[in-house]
Formats: sequence, structure tokens, C-alpha cells
Amino acid sequence: MSELLEQFLIEGRELAQQATEDLLALERDPADAARLDSAFRAVHTLKGSVALFDLQPMQRALHAAEDLLDAVRAGRLGVGRGVIDALLDCIGASEAWIEALARTGTLPADAPGRGRGLEEALRAPLQEDSGAQPASAEPPSDASWAIALAAAEAPAVAAAHAAGQEVTALRYVPAADCFFLGDDPMALLRAVPEMIALRLGARQPWPDGAAMDPFACNLVIELLSTAGEAELRQAFRFVADQIATAAIAPSAPASAPASASEEASAPGGAPGLGGRSLRVDAARIDALMDLVGEMIVAKNGLAHLVAQVVAQLGEADPRLARALGESQAGIEALAEQMHRTVLGVRMTPLARSFNRLPRLVRDAAAELGKTVVLDIRGEAVEADKAIVDGLFDPLLHLLRNAVDHGIEPPEARAGAGKPAAGRITLEARREGEGILVEVADDGRGIDPARIRQAAKARGLMPEAAIDALGDEEAVQLVFRPGFSTASAVTSLSGRGVGMDAVRAAVEALGGRVSLASRPGAGSTIRLLLPQGAAVTTVLLVRLGGEVFGLPSDAVAETARIPAGRILPLRQGEAFVLRDRTVPLVRLSALLDLPGTPRGEMVRMAVVGSGAARVGVEVDGFAGRADVLLRPLPGLLSGMPGLLGTALMGDGQVLMVLDMPGLIG
Repeated sequence: MSELLEQFLIEGRELAQQATEDLLALERDPADAARLDSAFRAVHTLKGSVALFDLQPMQRALHAAEDLLDAVRAGRLGVGRGVIDALLDCIGASEAWIEALARTGTLPADAPGRGRGLEEALRAPLQEDSGAQPASAEPPSDASWAIALAAAEAPAVAAAHAAGQEVTALRYVPAADCFFLGDDPMALLRAVPEMIALRLGARQPWPDGAAMDPFACNLVIELLSTAGEAELRQAFRFVADQIATAAIAPSAPASAPASASEEASAPGGAPGLGGRSLRVDAARIDALMDLVGEMIVAKNGLAHLVAQVVAQLGEADPRLARALGESQAGIEALAEQMHRTVLGVRMTPLARSFNRLPRLVRDAAAELGKTVVLDIRGEAVEADKAIVDGLFDPLLHLLRNAVDHGIEPPEARAGAGKPAAGRITLEARREGEGILVEVADDGRGIDPARIRQAAKARGLMPEAAIDALGDEEAVQLVFRPGFSTASAVTSLSGRGVGMDAVRAAVEALGGRVSLASRPGAGSTIRLLLPQGAAVTTVLLVRLGGEVFGLPSDAVAETARIPAGRILPLRQGEAFVLRDRTVPLVRLSALLDLPGTPRGEMVRMAVVGSGAARVGVEVDGFAGRADVLLRPLPGLLSGMPGLLGTALMGDGQVLMVLDMPGLIG
């Protein structure tokens, strides 16, 4: 049962999300029959999966939702706001119940009352529709069918019992419209394991001639199998509400079965998943990733040893030295290929997080009396699972801020000559080795004067320092902890927790946040994130007795210049590189470490590009290395100036520096 529950939790979330997406799309286009059918299938399958467990409130609510959708599909009810609201409330409650099951194994104490309320709300539209009937045909509640079947197939039952096998009876009454739901009764029968008897009958008398509806299923299917009940329920998991099972007692094949269970099933795979898909516990992938990381560390250690051996062999045995070098290069290539492969297994589309957001935006806009259209683009872009999952909370903050603070009320938009419906765009795309996620709105934008006023009221900085800020710098104050311009606390804002939490969450993922805004024209927030935990090439630099790593993609070039060419510039120093003045900073000063006396030649790494280039003075260079960058743990997470750590081949821990974060 624990395995079935684990499977149900996974697939229940997928089905609920699919139903939500379909219902929101149906609200935008009520004539979209494909979306209506998809929503019905998702609710139908979820209801069937719930039947395996004692979750009556959830099952009754979903059954009512299925009946309501069936009435809409039949054209007896229209797709109105009230219908969509009731269905989304049911799906939302189902999602909450699924999460409660994951945490505690039971439904919340208020589930029965909430379930009754949902059922009443879902059946209210059906009261005016006398033709609305349940979508499924329910199996009979007694076990007389199993008694009759066991008696009719007594030889087969006796032979199985004589061989020491159990016998299970199953009765399947397909829904009349099963063909339109994607159910194939004959295909299900072919999947039944160890079937020893089969009987087909009619649910209702067969009509004659033209009255025959070839698209309606009129079958009653009864069978016997020597497989267990769990195996049979697995085969019929998508039509769980249409089956009944019973165990046939060996001593009395023609009497009442030893046990019977109705409407039971094991939840099955999500719709559309083929046989080539395989579910793997994320913890196993994480463990495999850790092993690959250790392999890269071992590979670096091997390279260190090979370099020493080759240096010693040298001219003594050049063939052996060359063979060692070739073997080491081959191991490096295999380790990197394995890392890329395992990293690819962890990659998942951003849709995993993006698709959960439209409903939340809809609810937030409705609460504030606003109309908001959320345009999502690039949800197929893939990133590491940890990035995708960790992105949901900051995106939720950003979208709530956009709805609450960005999008104006309808009357204000009308006065500004804007469409009544505000528009928020959530877009993702690949950028270099990472991904860029943008949240843009066409709202009121951010007023720097209002930001300064709010910052002074909250005492975030001395007033003179706030007045000295430029408009772009003032706008960045929204990232300060405790900052808020809300005049009242609501369910969406006003508590001073928001943009600072966004920055912290994104930096914890190894990303950066930037904000641009124009008063009256809207705001755009850009999240630049790594695509995943990848092998990073770093430039190793020496500072005193320490070695630090600089990401190679942050270093434009390295240089050695005479100390005499370094000139004072305002409060700092600069030098001329190819007819361009470049500021110079000492790495020791950036890290607040003791510096060493400057020699005749100054070694530096030039970071940045164009006019933003800066020279970073170091004591020396120690080569390059491919490392598996690990984020900083615990209290060190989010520490400015550090991207993470890496374990070197000689066992030393390398600190990898965030140069833009250090330089500012």
C-alpha cells in the first residue's frame, strides 16, 4: 500500500496540475473542446485513483466535478465563471489534500466538511439540469455476480484451487462513453494477467436496427484470474470506479466470496507516458550526481599524480610517460561525459514551476478586483531539477508584486489610456551557459520619489544618503530587507517580505537579480540562473600562501605590466591597456587579507568586458582546472563574493570567487 500511495502522490499532483491548466485555458476559450475533454479525463482518472484509498471527501467532490464536466461536454451547461470557479476550488482542495497525505498519511480534520461544501457547490449548477447524470456506470454493491460467475466456471475454479492457486473475480462495467474518454475495454482485457475465464454480457438489452448506437459501450465484463487483486486493480487503474473485485474461497467456489472490494484501483501512470519512460526517485539521481562529483575530484587527483610521475620519468621512459598521459586524458573525457549525462537526467522543463502560476495570478487578480493576463513563454527551456523547484517561490513573489503593486486598477488604466486588462509576461530563454527568466508587466512602474519616501519612513538609510541616490540606485532599495510601499497589510503584501526574499532565494540557487523600471510604463525583473550543477573551468590565482579560483568565463584575459605603468586615479589606481584606461584593484583588498609587497612586474586578471573592464591584481597564477562547483552550505549560503567551493586533486578546498559581486 505504501508503494501505491507513493505512486498516487506523484501522479495525483500531475493530474491536478493538468486539470488546472485545462480549466484555465477553457475559461479563456470556452469553445475549446480538446481542453474540455482533457480536463474531464484528468478529473476522471484522479477520481479513479482516489478510490483505492479511504478518501471519501475527496472522491465525492471529484465525482461531483466529473458530473459537472460531463454536463458541460454534453452541451447541457455553459462554461461560465461560476462553473470554472467551482471546478478550480475542487482541484485546489484536492491538491491540498494530496500534500496533506504526503505529510501525514491522512486527510485534514476539516476534509469531510470541506468536501461536502465542494460537492454542494459543484452540484448546484446541475440542479437546474435534470438531464445531468453521473458520467460513470457504477458496479453493483453486492457480490452476487461473483457467486454466479464462480458457479458457472466451477471447473476452472476447482482446477486452480487444486493447483494451490488463488482465484480472483473481477466485474468491469465500462462507461457508456468510454471510447470518447480514451478507454479501450478490449485492450484492458488483453492486459489482464493469468485470466482463466471470461464472460461478456449486456448492461441493457441490445437495441435493434437503427436504434443501435455504435459509439456507446453496452458491455458487462466478468472474468476470473489466478492473479492477486492488486495486480488486477493495476491493470484497470484508469477505470477504477467501474470495477469490483472479489476473492473466491477455495472451500466454497459457489458460495459467497471470502472478501470483496468495490471501486478499487492502484493509481497508474500519467496520461501520455509511453513504455520508454521510467520513474526514478530523485534521491537516487542526487546520489549518482554526488558519485560523479567524487569521480571528478579523483580525476583531478590522478592528473596531479600523473604530472608528477611524467616529470620524474621524463627522458628515462618517454613511452611510459606518453601512455600515462593518454590514459589520464581518456579518463578525463569519460568523467566529463558521464557528468554531462547524469546532469541531463536531472534536467526538467521550467513548465514544472511555470504551469503552477497562472491560477495563482488569476486568484490574486480576482481578490484585488483586477483583470490580468499572464503570458508565459519558454516553459520548455530545461534546467536542473533543483533550479526549477527552487524558482517557484521567487517567481510567486514577483508575480504577486506585479499584480498588487504593478498593475493598476481598471479605472486608473483607462485614465492612462491602457487596456483594461493588465499584462504580465513570464519568459525564459537560454543565455550563454545559463538561463534568463524575465518577469515584465505593463503597469505603473516604480516611482523613485515614492521609493525614497518609503525608505526614509522605514529608516533603511540616513536621509541624506537616500537623497544622494540616483533614480536607478533608489529603485534598487526595493531589495532591502523590510522594504515595502504598501499602506496596509493584505494577504498579498504589506509585511515587508518580498523582493529581499526573491534576491536571497535566487542567490541561493547561484543566480543574480536585476531590476529595470519606467514610471507609467511597467517594470522588468531579470533572473540570471545557472542551468545546473556543471563542471566549471576556473583560473587558479595565488594570493600569499592561498589559492583561489576565478571562473574562466569572468576573466577576459591575464596580463603582466611593469609596476611603473600603474598610476593613481582619484581614490584608486589604474593602468593603460591597449590605449584604454582600466581601473586596478588588489584582490587582497577585496578579500580584506594582508597584501604582499608589489614587485617590478604586476600580474593581474582582467575581468568584465568593454568599458566595464577591471584589472584584479594577484600574486601569481597556478594554471587552470575543471572543478565541480558546490554551493556554500548553511550559514555560508548567500555570502557575497563567493560562488561556492570545489575539492582539488590534492585534497585542498578551493574557494571560487564571484568577481562581479566582489568588485560591485
